[in-house]
Amino acid sequence: MSSTFLSLSYHIVFATKGRLPLIKSEWRDRLHRYLGGAVNGLGGVPLAIGGVADHVHLLVGLRATHCLADFMREVKRQSSVWVRDELRITGFSWQEGYSAFTVSPTALGGVRSYIETQDEHHRQRTFREELIELLTRTGVEFDAKYLD
Repeated sequence: MSSTFLSLSYHIVFATKGRLPLIKSEWRDRLHRYLGGAVNGLGGVPLAIGGVADHVHLLVGLRATHCLADFMREVKRQSSVWVRDELRITGFSWQEGYSAFTVSPTALGGVRSYIETQDEHHRQRTFREELIELLTRTGVEFDAKYLD
C-alpha cells in the first residue's frame, strides 16, 4: 500500500482550574470559536465544540503525526492566554490534565449532538457525574480522588 489512510477522531474534555464556573455565557461562544481556530491552526479539524461554565468538550479530527499530549498542551496554553489577554480575565487557566476518548466514524453524529447540547445535560447532572459516566462507559480505569 503506497498511502496511509486514517480516521482519528477524539472526544476531549477538560475543565477550568479548580472547576470554577469561570466561563460566562456572555463570551462562551467566542471561546468555543477560538478553540476551533486553535485546533485548526495546529492542523486538526474541529468537528464540534461545546461546554458550560466549568468545562469544555472538543470533538476533533487529528493526524497521525499529532501527539495528543502536545496538541492538548498547546490548545490549553493558547486559549488560556487568549482569555487573559483578549477578555481581560486575569487568573484564568485550565485544570491540569484532560480526558480523551477515541470516536468511531459511526458514532461521530451522536457525540457531536451530545457536545452541542451541554447546557441541557448539565441541568440534570454535574460535571463530575458526567465524567464518571464517560470514563465508566468507555472502560477507562480511574481513581476518584483525581476527579476533583
